[in-house]
Amino acid sequence: MASSIGNEKSVNPVLRISQLDALELNKALEQLVWSQFTNCFHGFKPGVLAHFEPEVKAFLCLILWKFTIYSKNATVGQAILNIQYKNNLSQTEKYQPLSKHQKLWYLIFTVGGRWLEERYYDLFSNRQQQSFCKIKSYISFGSGLLKLCGLLNFLIFLRKGTFATLTERILGIRSVFCKPQSVRQVGFEYMNRELLWHGFAEFLIYLLPLINVQKLKLKISSWSLPIAGLSNSENTLAAHCRECSLCGEWPTMPHTIGCPHVFCYYCIKSNFLFDIYFTCPKCGSEVHSLQPLKYKIEMTELRV
Repeated sequence: MASSIGNEKSVNPVLRISQLDALELNKALEQLVWSQFTNCFHGFKPGVLAHFEPEVKAFLCLILWKFTIYSKNATVGQAILNIQYKNNLSQTEKYQPLSKHQKLWYLIFTVGGRWLEERYYDLFSNRQQQSFCKIKSYISFGSGLLKLCGLLNFLIFLRKGTFATLTERILGIRSVFCKPQSVRQVGFEYMNRELLWHGFAEFLIYLLPLINVQKLKLKISSWSLPIAGLSNSENTLAAHCRECSLCGEWPTMPHTIGCPHVFCYYCIKSNFLFDIYFTCPKCGSEVHSLQPLKYKIEMTELRV
């Protein structure tokens, strides 16, 4: 009696989010296996795998299928999430593993279909006969139709929660829990703390782009390091025009913004275009007018 109850619990439908997470984990595993495999050919001539990439991917997926679906009735992502496939075509309520035909057709639909989608263009691109052109158009139409059916199946999956992919619906295989799921208990204080911190983080993400950090930093520096004795006289301007206040180099096409400091034309122009509220990094003055410097400074003065 206890075993029958356990079997009934084991065929409970899986949450939608768990099924989608399992699919994402499967994709991540395939990408990881492919990246590790390509790392073995870094020392070879570039493009060695380019001509055989679909076949190599199909072979790697065949190996994964052998050690997952064929032997354990579950993908790697499903095994991590305590999920496995059940033969939904059986009439009994108890768990029934997949038949060999279902496993074989699963391989054909997933691995074979992906290989054909990647290779059909190369197979028929050099064929000029009318029959091959018709086959190519039929395959293109069938591929588009399958994608449309996949979209409809996904909408039905969101409504009913079963058969996350079109392959599962066609073959009649359904995701169920391997073991009964226990109820998760989350502390009320922990949940409140997490919600508070998530709300605070979202507020900061929304607020930070609205703050002009550069202008605020310059304003604070101008308050903490006041500069005294500066005027807009000719002597003061000539004494400070030997270096750009932004890049620190000899000013190229020196310009002023209305304060006693000098800038390269490209330095001040680029900063002003980036920020219309740009202020001088030395004294914190705002840009009143961008004018070229009228005083000529000889290069010999730099050596003095």
